[in-house]
Amino acid sequence: MESVGAFRIFERSVMKRELQYTEYYGDGDSKAFLKVKDIYGEDTVTKLECIGHVQKRVGSRLRKLKKTKGLGGKGKLTDKFIDKLQNYYGIVIRSNAGSIEKMQSAVIAAFFHCCSSNRNLMHGQCPDGKDSWCRYKRALSDKRQYLEKSPGLPNSVMKVIKATYLELCDKNLLKKCLHGMTQNNNESFNNVLWTILPKETFVQQKTLFLGSYIAVLLFNSGYLGLLPIFNYLKIPIVPLTLKKYMGIDKEN
Repeated sequence: MESVGAFRIFERSVMKRELQYTEYYGDGDSKAFLKVKDIYGEDTVTKLECIGHVQKRVGSRLRKLKKTKGLGGKGKLTDKFIDKLQNYYGIVIRSNAGSIEKMQSAVIAAFFHCCSSNRNLMHGQCPDGKDSWCRYKRALSDKRQYLEKSPGLPNSVMKVIKATYLELCDKNLLKKCLHGMTQNNNESFNNVLWTILPKETFVQQKTLFLGSYIAVLLFNSGYLGLLPIFNYLKIPIVPLTLKKYMGIDKEN
């Protein structure tokens, strides 16, 4: 369904918009991209990666590796460490959007930063200054003593996971992240739409259009956005409805 939709959007762009789309923004295993990458000619559309999806690959790759005998367990590769490294990977990518050299240097620095311990400090590649994401370098800038609380990783474990992590520091992958964006808004809208129109249920065109209009309204304005429509249709709005809608919007 997603592949068909993407193909139709790209296919009609010249006729309806008098333009060609040059980039496709999607997740790592997107089948839709394969449908559109050659639509105007060979390799005329470039794929961009969602930073959130690339960031999650750090976690999934290392958790898979953690199952290797001797890598997991206390004082070694733990879920807590993996979450920390995955988080820093995302931080440094977003902080260095637009520069492939700085981005690659930063994601490599993030690895050694997370592996560092008080006995084995490895912050040499972390950025300097009081605005650095590295607490150690911020402490140095302020001339404060810094105590590394993280247990870090033993060198034996670090050497094993380093190769896997460095695959996610490849320039060809990072180039697709230079935009510094995620698909969070898009995926959030999809959730709203699929709540109204489940993907598994076939509906007629009028129902599809109406459900899509309501989803756009709820995504942009919340449930309170329905009130002007109720007024236009002369549907009474009781205080309980108003209170309920305000509560839902507040939770969201």
